[in-house]
Amino acid sequence: MATSKKKTVRVTQVRGGNHRKRAQRETLLGLGLTHRGRTRELEDTPAVRGMIAKVAHLVKVEEASS
Repeated sequence: MATSKKKTVRVTQVRGGNHRKRAQRETLLGLGLTHRGRTRELEDTPAVRGMIAKVAHLVKVEEASS
């Protein structure tokens, strides 16, 4: 049985969400980022990439090693 490995991306919040537009704060929450320094490994999908693009100035993105 063949198993396909899904690509993941590691997203780290490097700037706070306070005093940002509401949509940006909600996007951070949607990514699972609640405070600076929090890191999440997320599936690399077009939806996640779009969310990252919306808050690119607040996060650092790395390709996850798997």
